Amino acid sequence: MTMKYAHLAWLLAAVALANTACAATPASLRGHKQAQVGPRPFYLVADMDPGPLKTKLQQCAKGPFYRTDFSIGHRGAPLQFPEHTRESYQAAAAMGAGVLECDVTFTKDKELVCRHSQCDLATTTNILAIPELAAKCSQPFTPAHGDTPASATCCTSDITLAEFKQLKGKMDGFNPRAQTPLEFILGTPGWRTDLYSQTGTLITHAESITLFKQLGVKFTPELKSPQVAMPFDGMSQQDYAQKLINEYRAAGIPANQVFPQSFNLADLEYWLAQAPDFGRQGVYLDDRDADPAFDPMDEHSWHPSMDQLKAKGVNILAPPLWMLVTLDSQGRMVPSLYARKAKAAGLDLIAWSLERSGPLAGGGGWYYQSVSDAINNDGDMMTLVDVLARDVGVRGIFSDWPGTVTYYASCMKKR
Repeated sequence: MTMKYAHLAWLLAAVALANTACAATPASLRGHKQAQVGPRPFYLVADMDPGPLKTKLQQCAKGPFYRTDFSIGHRGAPLQFPEHTRESYQAAAAMGAGVLECDVTFTKDKELVCRHSQCDLATTTNILAIPELAAKCSQPFTPAHGDTPASATCCTSDITLAEFKQLKGKMDGFNPRAQTPLEFILGTPGWRTDLYSQTGTLITHAESITLFKQLGVKFTPELKSPQVAMPFDGMSQQDYAQKLINEYRAAGIPANQVFPQSFNLADLEYWLAQAPDFGRQGVYLDDRDADPAFDPMDEHSWHPSMDQLKAKGVNILAPPLWMLVTLDSQGRMVPSLYARKAKAAGLDLIAWSLERSGPLAGGGGWYYQSVSDAINNDGDMMTLVDVLARDVGVRGIFSDWPGTVTYYASCMKKR
């Protein structure tokens, strides 16, 4: 039997075994909700280069797989389900994500809703297919012309909550050569799928709280940067940050179940001052690499420093995957200086976002830029997860297919 077909045989046998393993839960895992990770992690393990890690992960094929806070649903499970929809969140919870994310923005009538960006409705919903709502977009649909791609900008703040609820979520993407709004909508990347896009139920932030509570998971809302001038109709940035917290309090959710996030350090500082029970669990999303002078291997380029962040009261730092790892002299993935200094300062780390790059044969793109020379197949994703877990010591990993992280965490007995 060739290596290719041996891998396929193992993959098929592993999925079958996992589906019959529910009754075999060891005592150490009882009380943890079981998960169905789907076929993807088995595929990734089969695609790994031979070695001890692959052998260990293959030995876990029978499961059981269980829910873990180490697995964080990034916008739900958007590798196959429209992001920030009820269906995407339900899929992520079923795959074992112990924490789910609602990116929070606001409508024209200042109601909080789950969307990755205030102005992404043209690429993540069917708004352009509803003429009376498309007419309200900040920038109406413009067809492609010559070298100029088609475009449209539709914001949650362009429409009321009642109008927002008329929309249906779709897989993020657009057709840059579109001549009509309906052609524009058809832009799902080939490595994703539209198989589960027939419903795409959009939800408010308050509805996400109710849903996540029913699903038995923790909450990590991200306060998105407004793309309109603030104050907005009298709502200041501080009002916006407080409104997010108020919705958890109104729902009776304990602060220790909520990990509010922001790329804006001032939001973290506000929560620490005005809602310290929530602020202590605040997550500072680090995108300082937007500064050309920033280098994760040069601590003099970090402003503020890791110690200064800790002194401000920040306890959890969340950078993109590539900032946490580098390659050693033998081409092996190892923790970056950034990761080592963060841990030395007493900061917990969360990594984002696994499985947003499509196939990894070409090096993995932006998310893997610091280790691209060590990336040549999809199985390398599991190697990176292992380095993040064992060597970097992250407390969790955001993923577009949470089952992948759940598989690893279950195998390595991470809670």
